[in-house]
Amino acid sequence: MDFWTDVDRHVLRYGARFTPRIIGRAEGSYVFDEDGTAILDFTSGQMSAVLGHGHPDVVATVTRGVKELSHLFSGMLSRPVVDVSRRLAATLPDPLQKVMLLTTGAEANEAALKLAKLHTGRYEIVSFDRSWHGMTSAAAAATYSAGRRGYGPAVPGNLTLPTPNAYRSPFRHPDGTHDWRAELDYGFALIDQQSSGSLAACLVEPILSSGGIIEPPPGYLAALKEKCRERGMLLILDEAQTGLGRTGDLYAFQRDGVVPDILTLSKTLGAGLPVAAVITTPEIEQVCHERGFLFFTTHVSDPLAAMVAGTVLDVIERDGLVERARRLGTLMAARLAELRERHTVIGDVRGRGLLQGIELVVDRKTKEPADRLGHQVTEACLRRGLHMNIVQLPGMGGVFRMAPPLTIGEPDLERGLDILDKALGECA
Repeated sequence: MDFWTDVDRHVLRYGARFTPRIIGRAEGSYVFDEDGTAILDFTSGQMSAVLGHGHPDVVATVTRGVKELSHLFSGMLSRPVVDVSRRLAATLPDPLQKVMLLTTGAEANEAALKLAKLHTGRYEIVSFDRSWHGMTSAAAAATYSAGRRGYGPAVPGNLTLPTPNAYRSPFRHPDGTHDWRAELDYGFALIDQQSSGSLAACLVEPILSSGGIIEPPPGYLAALKEKCRERGMLLILDEAQTGLGRTGDLYAFQRDGVVPDILTLSKTLGAGLPVAAVITTPEIEQVCHERGFLFFTTHVSDPLAAMVAGTVLDVIERDGLVERARRLGTLMAARLAELRERHTVIGDVRGRGLLQGIELVVDRKTKEPADRLGHQVTEACLRRGLHMNIVQLPGMGGVFRMAPPLTIGEPDLERGLDILDKALGECA
């Protein structure tokens, strides 16, 4: 049978249109279609494969783990789970010490929100209006960039905070620069008006990826934590895409010197395999345990997931990938800034390390979104052998998310940016 006929008949569509290539294998920074065409992967799979595809250390770990100890009854513990919990805690500032291993980012955020609600005895959750935290119940209720219409009421008690988008925010100083403090004050004034008096937590990404590569300015997270402290709320940071070196720091929050009450990891922790974690303080864990915290899922504390996470930590440390992401990120930022000088359709360049993006506009002065252009550039890149991801949200132009593997070679990074340059020139 024809592949695409079978897709039309049998594959349930779950989001954006499928890439029009049949992918046969992947290796390093490339995926290959069934014709053997190499496609440079500038999204690390689903923004996850920080070690590239088929990393030999991960392959060896999975091969050994499947044979020796892959899955257990959820009430059983193994050495790999305890070892990686200790190692993750050692990478984090006090008092983040208590770890639970899971499989996906949505699952990790579900657990984090349950911890916050149980610990505070409250139920209201604040998140950015361009957020993406997952597709399960509570995570989806805290997600505002997509997927809210047509499903009936979301989980009660979810409130929005304006995303501090320096490029498009209406909050400005007299000199035109972004007045993020006024924006934050305004946002919490609205939250206080809407709240029923049961504010439990604020769940945010240190850099919003699906929201269009939006990075809160320096000082914002510290001010946000103070707003939470004043209201007795917990601060939960979702580092699904920013954790484990992607931004040039092991964790993105380190730049701001802010320690969250709860941290969630996924995507990068498994380097493309389903591994996630929730990390919190002994005090929060103790209170929740005493109150009967329940998150007894099928794959909690699976040893194979723990082995993979341990291997990812090994490779990142051994190969100096955090510093490498910082160095290559500097190169990438310089190239993107140069592209902006030559292509007037690039309105903004933003991001950090190897998580960066460009926003396409029709006109730089009006910042009118270039909605059609993004798809055209995406297709032109693919024809030339580069896979890119375009985020298109209401009121924003197409935003290309670029998150190549931390292991990408400098020539491949340059090649991908050269392809983008040519595609922009062709389509614009």
